[in-house]
Amino acid sequence: MTGHRRRTAILAVVGLTSGLLLTTPQPASAANLVKNPGFETAGSGDMPYCWEKSGWGDNDFTFETVGDAHSGGRAMKVELTRRAEGDRKALITESAECAPVVTAGKQYDLGLWYKTTTPDASLTLFRHDAAAGWQYWTDLKTLQTAGSWTEATVRTPEVPVGTDRISWGVSVYGTGSATTDDYTMEQVADPVPDPVCTGTPQECADGRWDVLPTQNPVRSMHSVVLNNGKVLLIAGSGNDESMFEAGTFTSAVYDPANGTYKVIPTPKDMFCAGHVQLQDGRVLVMSGNKAYPVAGGHGYEGFKDSYVFDPVTETYSKTNDMNDGHWYPSATVLGNGDVISFGGLREDSTGSVTAELWSDAEQQWLPLWRVNQTWSYWGLYPSMILMQDGRLFYSGSHVFGNNIPGTGSAIYDYSANTITQVPGLQNKDERDQSASVLLPPAQDQKVLTLGGGNIDSNPDAGRLTDVIDLKSANPSYVAGPPIPQGTVDLGNGPVAQTGAQGKMYVSAVLLPDGKVLETGGALHNRADPVYESSIYDPAANTFDPVAVDPEARGYHSSAFLLPDGRVMTTGDNPGNGTWNHDVSIYTPPYLLKGERPTITSVIDTEWTYGDTQRITVDRAIAKAELIRPAAVTHSSDPNQRFVDLPLSVDGDNVDLNVTSNPDLAPPGWYMLFAVDANGVPSVAKWVHLQGPSALAAETASAHVHSFADSLRGKVTGPAEKRTSQQVGPTVSGCDRHYGSINVCVPTDFPPTVRATTKARCDWLKKNDYGRLKINGKDDPLKLDRNGDGTACGKGDIR
Repeated sequence: MTGHRRRTAILAVVGLTSGLLLTTPQPASAANLVKNPGFETAGSGDMPYCWEKSGWGDNDFTFETVGDAHSGGRAMKVELTRRAEGDRKALITESAECAPVVTAGKQYDLGLWYKTTTPDASLTLFRHDAAAGWQYWTDLKTLQTAGSWTEATVRTPEVPVGTDRISWGVSVYGTGSATTDDYTMEQVADPVPDPVCTGTPQECADGRWDVLPTQNPVRSMHSVVLNNGKVLLIAGSGNDESMFEAGTFTSAVYDPANGTYKVIPTPKDMFCAGHVQLQDGRVLVMSGNKAYPVAGGHGYEGFKDSYVFDPVTETYSKTNDMNDGHWYPSATVLGNGDVISFGGLREDSTGSVTAELWSDAEQQWLPLWRVNQTWSYWGLYPSMILMQDGRLFYSGSHVFGNNIPGTGSAIYDYSANTITQVPGLQNKDERDQSASVLLPPAQDQKVLTLGGGNIDSNPDAGRLTDVIDLKSANPSYVAGPPIPQGTVDLGNGPVAQTGAQGKMYVSAVLLPDGKVLETGGALHNRADPVYESSIYDPAANTFDPVAVDPEARGYHSSAFLLPDGRVMTTGDNPGNGTWNHDVSIYTPPYLLKGERPTITSVIDTEWTYGDTQRITVDRAIAKAELIRPAAVTHSSDPNQRFVDLPLSVDGDNVDLNVTSNPDLAPPGWYMLFAVDANGVPSVAKWVHLQGPSALAAETASAHVHSFADSLRGKVTGPAEKRTSQQVGPTVSGCDRHYGSINVCVPTDFPPTVRATTKARCDWLKKNDYGRLKINGKDDPLKLDRNGDGTACGKGDIR
């Protein structure tokens, strides 16, 4: 894994053939918003009027106006003769006099002519926020090496709310030069007609849920969208000890095209494993359940085994073992295609402090001596999100109990082997089974964390949300808007939530219109389902309540985006051990606004970093993006990301500018969506963003801006080597003295339940726990007053 300052090199890529070169886009207006676009007017210093020098890092450079112009008598040349890090840029002056005025929500076509001697040059934008001042916005386009004057055009994303001006220019971040001339900037017209509602008015406002007629045949708690559009649903033993004892482990492949399921032989109990897509489209599945807990003895145990699922053959094959057992591990794919994993329970039920690294080049888990170790315990399913500079952001979302010591959130630098605490996460010890997601677009580097509870103390789950901007020099969470309230079923039918009641077991799904669906959840540990769904808008920082999934979706539920733009939800495993096999499909409002745009062709499905790729569409689109397919379990999918693709538009031909930074879009298969100005997406096309072969050269560095480099939180390096972290026997929040292993009698009942035998037994009866035998001689909850070995009998309640 690369460090956050020194970047893995990117190969130069070949441009489009001459038969595919763009002509000049047709603007909405002939007015060029750039002042002094050809550098012909001199300034008061050594830069032309309305242009300034910018850049950062350790490099040697020159800025000069030259006579070798595309038109007129002047052009601007920026050259790096030595580079250790950073870049140099010639930008429009960041002033009210020079920086073009823009309108929030609008898009702009940018153009320039250039010549370069380096593949490491890009078109870079900064924006002026009315409240926060000037700040980096995004890199829009990588400029291919060109010995003669070449035109580059690109369309911006929608201008963020609060932005009144922008500045832009060309950045050089490798040795060599870029000479530019004749800049243009024109606002894009708004030709899109009003949408036509194709459903009921309620559906067009809030979307629609449908429960499918065919049930999921397996008790799946892991869901992976495959690069052929099908869905891998992994159950293992499905949290059913009888299946475990029988050695019956299952998975299924669901085909959304025809609504069918195919049950797949599964070699090991992958119940509560980790999983992630490898860059070639196969699925890496790590660890799982070695043993169920024993009352008064060991807890859950995680094995070291690891497998790869092949979507083509629909079979599992074994890899080498991990160094440690990891029941409930994290799994984060890195910019070079490797996978890093933390946390979970070992083979002896203690917490694993071993970091594991899967080498994509070697196709194996690396031995312990080749993996940097801090000997830190990150808990269970810690949400570790890859940042744009290769570091990992631990968002504070996790599973079971309290958060890690300190602030509950941190930035982890694998190369430096350091952990720096990040402040601001509210109520950090009640974020158990909250959801965290890197917000659209990934280039903005903002993370939303929402909801959560605590299975140890079992309070009412909360409504809190937090947002962090990882572009800040010293990032800190700030409070977001609370999750909207819905209804909760406390055993007597749904009633309105009150006070601070929110939900844990939250699912968060990135949508192709750039928003986030949050859905599902429960008020307490494996009990009291909450019926509420809403759509979060990152631009407005608001939630909009929408239609509600009619099915309970609490513990062991999943929600994920399908390639057709709908969202699928599965599962629910209450404390009484039952399982919800019904499957729901959400049709968002954007699919009820009339005809969808269509990607009529993709010239090439094999993509390379920094490349330009052409698609054709049947009508005008406003944006395009890559969305990484889901690999979700237990409210956790740290690899979920939405990567904006700036556009160069020529009628129905659209050229897409692919990021040059693999840490923004790790290698692998992605869903490519084209979206019109009404937010209506196409059906996705699958494209393969290539990995290690495109990252082999060491002659240049990816263009990565310096962020989160002034962290003031507590910094820790590697601790003393140790074997494991001791964890409590009730790590799953279930008291194993009662009932069968797949039944979860809570260690702490909801706060509305009095601490009396009758109140507890009434609650268990109301929630369909059935007959509960006593395991062993202990009765910590005092449910077997008469000592006959059965809880909550008539003799116990008298």
